[in-house]
Amino acid sequence: MLLKQVHFKSSALPYLLVAPQIIITLIFFIWPASQALFQSLLLEDAFGLSSEFVWLDNFKELFEDEHYINAFGRTLFFSGMVAATSLSFSLVLAAMADRVIKGTGIYRTLLIWPYAVAPVVAGALWVFMFYPTTGIISTTLNSMGYEWNHQLKGDQAMFLVIMAAAWKQVSYNFLFFLAAMQAIPKSLIEAAAIDGASPVKRFWTIIFPLITPTTFFLLVINVVYAFFETFGIIHVVTKGGPAKATEILVYKVFNDGFVGLDLGGSAAQSVILMVVVIALTTFQFKYIERKVEY
Repeated sequence: MLLKQVHFKSSALPYLLVAPQIIITLIFFIWPASQALFQSLLLEDAFGLSSEFVWLDNFKELFEDEHYINAFGRTLFFSGMVAATSLSFSLVLAAMADRVIKGTGIYRTLLIWPYAVAPVVAGALWVFMFYPTTGIISTTLNSMGYEWNHQLKGDQAMFLVIMAAAWKQVSYNFLFFLAAMQAIPKSLIEAAAIDGASPVKRFWTIIFPLITPTTFFLLVINVVYAFFETFGIIHVVTKGGPAKATEILVYKVFNDGFVGLDLGGSAAQSVILMVVVIALTTFQFKYIERKVEY
């Protein structure tokens, strides 16, 4: 029996449909990334009028710079704490929202609101609350005998930017966690409750394993967010201080490039930052995803 081969006529429609996304990617990602890679191999003056091709000298200077190495470790700590804090808080809130019966719409709306706040505004809100002399929380801490001044103490400044960045991301995580929990068949949870499983045991043995794909996705998103999208928060809250205590990699790129006018060095930093994020994402998909239950 002969099988007929089906041939489809070539059409330009598929190419036209994907063309806008390809154009956006080329203009806003591929072209800037290639420009940064090329500029990282140059030594330029502060005004960009003259340049000298220096190959990998900018990268060598970075890894010989103690401040850059410290910023590298500081960024890893910051991103890990932001991801862990935002994911844990949003997971608790989603679990509570999933059990709410009365006033569900109001409760969920209030939890979603922070996602609409711009990073700069989010940072300003936390600065107002923790301002050393007039902030409501700092004043309360001072009255209790704990001296709060994030403008002078680096550990307090790091805590403040971590909490501000995590708070900004909680709403985003909450939406995905809540949607994943509501997609779980209620019959599974009811059967476990009939068998005598406590709410905590039902959560860790049934709900959490079933939402691990969502958790893995949010882990990747939160790490990338902490590396790239927290610049506005740090700029408003601490400006990388005190004494560079909160200067993470993305802020150091700005500080060295736009303030220090080290164009080649800042371009090399941006290339390294891009490579680090790609490597972390690849590591997460290659090793952590194996523990995800689909």
